[in-house]
Order: sequence, then structure tokens, then C-alpha cells
Amino acid sequence: MRVLITGGRGQVGCCLTEQLSTNKNHVVLSVDKDELDITNQDAVNTIVKEFLPAIIINAAAHTAVDKAEEEVELSYAINRDGPKFLAEAAQELGAAILHISTDYVFEGNKSDEYFETDITNPQGVYGASKLAGEEAAALACEKHIILRTAWVFGEHGNNFVKTMLRLGATHDELSIVGDQFGGPTYAGDIAKVLIEIANCISKDEIVEYGVYHYSGLPHASWYQFADVIFDSAVTQGVLTKKPCLTNITTSQYPTPAKRPSNSRMSTQKISDAFTLEASDWKAALTNIKAFTE
Repeated sequence: MRVLITGGRGQVGCCLTEQLSTNKNHVVLSVDKDELDITNQDAVNTIVKEFLPAIIINAAAHTAVDKAEEEVELSYAINRDGPKFLAEAAQELGAAILHISTDYVFEGNKSDEYFETDITNPQGVYGASKLAGEEAAALACEKHIILRTAWVFGEHGNNFVKTMLRLGATHDELSIVGDQFGGPTYAGDIAKVLIEIANCISKDEIVEYGVYHYSGLPHASWYQFADVIFDSAVTQGVLTKKPCLTNITTSQYPTPAKRPSNSRMSTQKISDAFTLEASDWKAALTNIKAFTE
């Protein structure tokens, strides 16, 4: 299986590269923005025609949610145009594209879990540009998997777990938002899921192309997520003591971009289609030292 990974040095991209590289049956080309500017259609076409992938996994994105409110053109170039160019190149080859999207495509005020069939209504530039990327990729390539995920964390890149560990080492007290809920998702689990789907496609198994949700269980608030992070860090000796946590509201922590109050997504569809379980984010924290290295 020949796999082209874009965004290869991001949280999920690093995990994809590491996991795929251990299998001798896979030929992997992992590129980041320095090696491939996905907003450049000629560059995309050139690398795809040279490498001839059977699967393209797009893990590249403009994920700076607050900066996106000002960097509108850049957000749409990376989050919409890039996936479109990759999907068009995949279609020409007869390849499949696996594209990572986000919970931010939803308004975030539903009372229970979001399903793939729910109406999208992004509240900011990041979510709107990611939704545009979903639509562009789906339109351009018949063999497409859109994987929406949320609250991603891992050993690579910047994320909530690393931020909490850094702040916990220097602060005795921290205020954490407690009225936003979602499913923390380990980047390594996202990579495993994408590889499993890619394997199914490469074996010519019957695959229902389209949109899938994949995130972690149990659902939690940022406050609850932080509480588990610090408990794990103290238990494993990464921190000497747990900071005192104060549960605050979204209104007490204003940001340029609106955050969804509900990012909980159902993973039933992907479980039924591929026998894949939701990310066990608590299990991922059992080696929390890895997030400090």
C-alpha cells in the first residue's frame, strides 16, 4: 500500500508516519508544509503523479482557531483549497482520500451527541473553512472518508495535555472552563483508525465512503479532562503536586473565536462500519511522561 501523508509533522501526522513505517508492506511518503504546500495545485499534482499513492491521508490543517478569525484567506486556502486539490489528484489516479475534519462544523448547542447526519452550522472561520474542505473533498473524489474528530492530544505538537502539564509545574492554582463538553481524542488512536480504514480500502473490501465521527469516551468537560491529567501526572511522578482547580464558565474566559459548548459526537457509525472503538483517552494518559519529552 502506497500512502501519501500530508501534515506529516502534526499531531496525527507524526503518529501516522510512525505507525505506517513499521509495516514493510507499506510505502510511505510523509510530507509537511516545507515539502509540500497543499494550497499549490501544481505542487500537489506533481508529487501525487510522482509518488502514485493508493491512499492520500490529509492531516494538514490551519488549526489556530482564534487566529483563523483574522487569517481568513489563509484558513480557506489550507482547510478548503488544499483538500480539494488533494482530492482531485486522488480522483485522477483512482486513489482514495482520507481527510481529517472537526467538531467545529457544528453549532455546538445540541443537548446530546452529534451524529454524522446532523445539520452543520459552524460559528467561526475555522469551522466554516473546515466544512468547506469536507464538501470540496467529497465533491472532488468518489473514494473519500471524512473523519471528524475533537479535542486532539498527543506526544507531538501543542495540545491541552501539554499545556496543563506545563502550567501545573509553575502554578498552584488554575481556572479551567467547565461548561464545554466533548470527547478528548488521542492522536495515536486517530492514526490507528485511519490506517485500519486505509487497509480495508487497499484490500478492496466493501467500504461505505462518506463522513464518520471519531473521538474519545467518556465525554468530559475541559475541567474534568484537566482533573484526570493532573491526577495521572501526580500518580506517575511527573508533577509533585496537583494544582488547585477552579471550575469557570466560558463567559469568564473569553476568546476571539466561539467554542462549541457541546462537542460530543457519536462514534456508533464508525464502530458499526469498521468495528472500531472510541478513543480511550484515559488509557493514553497512563504514560503521561511521554507528553513532557
